Amino acid sequence: MALMTACGGGNNRQNNTAESEAQEEVAQENVLSVDQLLAEAQPLTGKQIEVEGICTHICKHGGRKLFMMGSSDKKVMQILATDELGAFTEECVNSMVRVKGTLKEDRIDEAYLVEWEQQLSQQTAPKHGDGKAGCDSEMKARGEAVAATMQQRIDGFRKRIAERKEKEGKEYLSFYHVDGVSYEILK
Repeated sequence: MALMTACGGGNNRQNNTAESEAQEEVAQENVLSVDQLLAEAQPLTGKQIEVEGICTHICKHGGRKLFMMGSSDKKVMQILATDELGAFTEECVNSMVRVKGTLKEDRIDEAYLVEWEQQLSQQTAPKHGDGKAGCDSEMKARGEAVAATMQQRIDGFRKRIAERKEKEGKEYLSFYHVDGVSYEILK
């Protein structure tokens, strides 16, 4: 946006303010809500994005996972802190947060589930969360019913994969997360 001013320069401050406000509006338009990001995830995969929503949870183990809610607790985006970002602070919880980062796709297919089962039988499966089945926030982000055991989660994924194969011909589930490089708590 170009603004012309008269020679006296008397309007420069007003025009600069108007130009700054216009730039801020353009920047705001590029920020996605959690709902928008989930709806448009596939074509945005691998791209730099900005997303904002209410932080509902930060994992206690290092603060490197943040869960951001959209319009309901069924619309949740997981944000993983990159080394560049470090960790999220507790001040984020119950606050509106804006995160910049790269959108990534996580696929769960039969090979993934078989490997998970092998890790469980060898007791080498990574542990995350307080319960036997894992982190409740992560389950919500993946649209899972809260399960009592890891095997129940695996069985639930198998059922969902079979349903998707029948409907769409795809033998995997897609989930998305953001590799966050920076964030800010909005006032």
